[in-house]
Amino acid sequence: MRQYLRTMPAGIQILWCYVIWYLVMVIYYFDTDPVLWRNSLGLSIIVGIALVLATGPITVERFRQQFWQVGRLFLCPFCVSSFSGLTKNKGFLLLLSSQSNENFVAISSCGLFCIVMFLIKNKRNQ
Repeated sequence: MRQYLRTMPAGIQILWCYVIWYLVMVIYYFDTDPVLWRNSLGLSIIVGIALVLATGPITVERFRQQFWQVGRLFLCPFCVSSFSGLTKNKGFLLLLSSQSNENFVAISSCGLFCIVMFLIKNKRNQ
């Protein structure tokens, strides 16, 4: 895990911030409606397959070698569709909540993650 964190590229770190933001907002707006989650899962499968096809072959070998990369191709549409469903008619502007405290928690969580990543990457005693 340490090696993964030490060598994490900036782009992946940004993707982790997206996940953190998503999770914070899901905590605030969680909905138990199974239709929302079923539809998000369905869209994730349909769009995920299209994204996998657009970026290379669908093979077991690719899934083994690039598990997290391929997994993100399915996770992104799931997060987008569920986020959209959870925040519909809640006063959001793109990703920003109309409640400043919620935005503060999300920004602070991402900031804390970035600080931890900075400390891990710049630790002198490796």
